[in-house]
Amino acid sequence: MAPGEPCVLDGSPLSIELVRAVAADGRPVRLAESARTAIEASRRAIDRVAAGTSAVYGVNTGFGSLAQVRVATEGLRDLQRNLVLSHAAGVGDPLPIEVVRGMLLLLAASLCRGRSGVRPVVVERLIELLNHGLTPVVPERGSVGASGDLAPLAHACLPLLGEGEVWVDGRRVAAAEAMRSKGLAPIALEAKEGLALLNGTHLMAARGALAFAAIEPLMDAAIGAAAMSVDACLASDSPLDPRLHAARHQPGQAEVAQRMRALLEGSGITASHRENDPRVQDPYSLRCAPQVLGAARDQLRAQRAVIERELGAVTDNPLVLPDGKGGFDVVSGGNFHGMPLAIAMDAATIALCHVAGISERRTFWVLSGHDRFNPVKPCLAGSPGVESGLMIVQYAAAACVNELQALAHPASVGNVGTCGGIEDYNSFGPLSGWQLDRATRLTREVVAIELLVMAQAIETHRPKRSGQGVERLHAEVRRHVTPLAGDRSPAADMATLARAIADGRFRG
Repeated sequence: MAPGEPCVLDGSPLSIELVRAVAADGRPVRLAESARTAIEASRRAIDRVAAGTSAVYGVNTGFGSLAQVRVATEGLRDLQRNLVLSHAAGVGDPLPIEVVRGMLLLLAASLCRGRSGVRPVVVERLIELLNHGLTPVVPERGSVGASGDLAPLAHACLPLLGEGEVWVDGRRVAAAEAMRSKGLAPIALEAKEGLALLNGTHLMAARGALAFAAIEPLMDAAIGAAAMSVDACLASDSPLDPRLHAARHQPGQAEVAQRMRALLEGSGITASHRENDPRVQDPYSLRCAPQVLGAARDQLRAQRAVIERELGAVTDNPLVLPDGKGGFDVVSGGNFHGMPLAIAMDAATIALCHVAGISERRTFWVLSGHDRFNPVKPCLAGSPGVESGLMIVQYAAAACVNELQALAHPASVGNVGTCGGIEDYNSFGPLSGWQLDRATRLTREVVAIELLVMAQAIETHRPKRSGQGVERLHAEVRRHVTPLAGDRSPAADMATLARAIADGRFRG
């Protein structure tokens, strides 16, 4: 898809990259006519149920522990409006704008699959919020990750009713006022529409998609930093021998070793000490980089696939499903449960914990002065003692790693029941998503510190040069930060390199 070309919602799965383009870059969104047809067909099925005499959950009954309460036809509109109003019970700071935009996109995409029974106008209004830059103000906490992301989605959908607040050009304003300025009127929800808006995994899925979009360039930078460290630390390249990794049968490990070899290929630094290296073996953080980063790579790819599958899902309840005879059944189930996403995001956070942890150890090693065979000065200071050089950047990395260790406790393994015991086993996937987002940011900071340190250390070995790939990475670091020449605050340098990682400047 070309930049700026609309994201067309036709019922097909979205990609992680497309979610990021709409959520973070403002890519416009359009409803396909084929999706409109599917939406209208499922709506007709709901209209028939609403006009009938049978009790159907969410159409003419109460919700959750109130499901046994039958609602008369004249109360169906109030039922749906009240659902959205009462469930907008979030607490805490507002979610980031890109996360809320991701939620809206995934909600609209799910409704477009013709299994939820809403009218086209509901989907159109969600799309209009996105295209007009009206982002609902949604508190961060409130969802337990089952029965859908109820509270966050309720806040996100308040503007459809002319309620709540939205962000417009950085300002927080009343939704009714903002919508009126764009020529948008509130809508009255019909049978089941309120439930369809709330009963999905769209906060969890949006968090996951945006995190994995950021993880791809981060992992490239982490592998590049590891390769740079081999020469910065005068480490051996023999642990990258492809025969070693073929014997292990772990694909991520073999891939990381291959990429590190390619980056180091032709290194004059490695060649200078290959034959007469007095060390028997390097520290694990150097020698086992392919094993650790490869394990993380394999896990992250497996968990990314879970998120990608969710981007084609319908997570509403009940669903309007073909009966095989040309009609539809309305079937209650539990597709709203977030456990697939929660476990995937918890596992991804654990993987990132190791990416950051081994990176910090390499930074510690080169700064510590323990390696008597490496001529770098302690802390890479010009005049150690008078100057502290890059001593404290390792402290910053250690602080990030410590926080990552806390974040790596899975949110999904504990449980608190809700709704009078009816909803007795929840996923807590929204916390898993928050932890993954935070872990991604912290890992990026740690890898940025490694790049900063190793670029400085490689310059100690001049005029020898590393492989072309490592030299390209070194040049990229130097495009953003100047070499250390006397003590200065490294904070801006670290932040600049973290932004460069996020922008994909260390890919390939």
